[in-house]
Parts: sequence; structure tokens; C-alpha cells
Amino acid sequence: MKKVSWVIIGLFLMIFMVGCGEKSQEDIMSDLENKMSDMAGYKSKATMTLETGNEPQTYEVEVWHQADDFYRVALSNENKDQSQIILRNNDGVFVLTPALNKSFRFQSDWPKNSSQVYLYESLIQDILLDPERTFTSTDDHYIFTTNTNYQNKNLHTQEVILNKKDLTPTQVKIMNTDLKVLVQLDFSGFELDPSFNEGDFDMDRNMTAATLNEVPTMAEEIEPMTVYFPMYTPDGTELDGTPHKVNSDTGERYVLKYSGEKSFTIVQEQVENVPALSAMNISNGDPIDLGFTVGAMTDESLMWSYNGVDFYLMSTDLNTHEMIEIAQSVYGTEEK
Repeated sequence: MKKVSWVIIGLFLMIFMVGCGEKSQEDIMSDLENKMSDMAGYKSKATMTLETGNEPQTYEVEVWHQADDFYRVALSNENKDQSQIILRNNDGVFVLTPALNKSFRFQSDWPKNSSQVYLYESLIQDILLDPERTFTSTDDHYIFTTNTNYQNKNLHTQEVILNKKDLTPTQVKIMNTDLKVLVQLDFSGFELDPSFNEGDFDMDRNMTAATLNEVPTMAEEIEPMTVYFPMYTPDGTELDGTPHKVNSDTGERYVLKYSGEKSFTIVQEQVENVPALSAMNISNGDPIDLGFTVGAMTDESLMWSYNGVDFYLMSTDLNTHEMIEIAQSVYGTEEK
């Protein structure tokens, strides 16, 4: 009888030890699904480093999310004196640029239409939906490597590092096909199920509060106007002549026309800082994260602001990825 008892005790100990061991990937996936469905929201802070230009650029990112569809993403770069806020509320999706007193309003599925590096639930979705994901475990973290669904197809693969204790993110790296890191996000804070105040996701309140903390960007600060040229153009597409200068009521404007199989036009004009106006409505478009700024994209155009200049890229020949590549290659390339 004693022998049987010891056998039973031994079996219980083995079961207990197995239960206290490492979780399987399937267990973690189930936990992530539960986490996403159960959480009422979160607040996070992170530093985002971009390696897509000639020099690394660093941005501070603050995210507020209230389930199901309320978002506030604040992006700031002190060196460039430009901050932006992406909002989603019952009235639509907004991109605010307080220093310019500008705002765009979209009727958009953002952020559900593509991967979003700074949104926790987007990272979880990328993990859950990728049958080719890889998984490793360390003493303190779970590490997933997944394919992505970014609008910029150069952002091909991502590594997501989660805390073992509560499955919150600590770091995300996004890489190109050569596994070179182009974007890195380091989280400094993450709070699950926080409280929110009335008006936290209101467009007018966010614009007013942010504008008080901004130094307005005026056209006079960038005289003479700087003209920017894209470093990337599709094969067989070239600048048609020289930039055409137009004097408008708001200042100088330059038109750059590129001819070829993938023709396009870029219009650049000095930013006019005006009193607050209602948001510009873009019915069939989406916010697009270009890294150095957030722009507004439609099927045949891309609009963004940089260093006191408004840019309008227009084409019926370019696809989304090509427009993004051209816009990103304009950043940091200039000629007076």
C-alpha cells in the first residue's frame, strides 16, 4: 500500500512540475487573445528611432486607447519643432499638426487597415495572424518574429518583445528584407485599463491644448524657400525640365513634373499659419505614417508638411508603395 501511495505522490509531483514549467507557444497565443478581448484600454509611452534617412531620427510616442475605437497617438520630435496627433473618435479619424494649426479628417478604417508599430493590439494581431511566425523565450521575455502588413513594403519583418509577466510590449524592431533595422520602438511605460477624462479624444480640445505648447511655424522663417527633390524615382521616370515657380497669395510655390511610365507631380509651397479652421475632409483616404511626419493619402495623391513646406504628390500611375518611397526620399534632400 505504501508503494502505491508513493507512486501516486510521484505522479502528482510530475504533473505539478510540468504545470510550473515554460508555457507553450499555443498557451501564449491563447493568453494574447484573451488579453486583447478583455482589456478596456491602455496608455503607453515609447521612444521611436528611425533609420530610414541619412541620420537616425528620434521621436517620443504617447498612445491612449479606449476600447473599442477611441485612439490618441501623439508624436513629437523636439529637434524638428514639429508634433502631430492622430485621433480616432465617433466623428472620424483626424491628423492634427498644432504648430501649423492644420487638421485632416478621414472617414477611414484606421488603424485596422494595416500594421501599426506603436499600437499594442496591432502587434498582437500581427502575431496571431501570421502562420510563419517564429517564437523564442528568455528568462524575462517572449520574442515573436512576424511578417507585417505596413503600407510601406520596405517594412517587411518585425520582432516583438513582450514581458513574460503580463505580456505587455518592451521593444519592437521593424526590418527590411535584408533584416536591417529601419524602425525601433522602446517602451518606457505601459498601463493597462487606465482611466480617461471627458474630452481626451475630442479634436477641438486636443488641438487647443497642443497649440498652446507649440511654437508656430511661419513661412517667413524659411526665406528664401527651400526646394526639395526626391532621391528615389521609378526606373525610366525623370524630372521634366526645372522646377516651375509660381507666386501665389500665400507665398512661393514650386511645381516639379516627372515624366515617364510612372509620371507624377510634386507641388511645394510655403506653409501659411492661419487661425484655426475646420478640419479638411478627405472622404476616401487614410493617415499615412511616413516616419518623419504623418501625411494624408488617397488613391492618387499624398499630402504632408515638413520644415515649413507643404507637399502635394499627385499621380495616376504610382501605387501606394511607390508614393511612400518618393515622399520618404524627399525628406532630407534639399536645394535652395
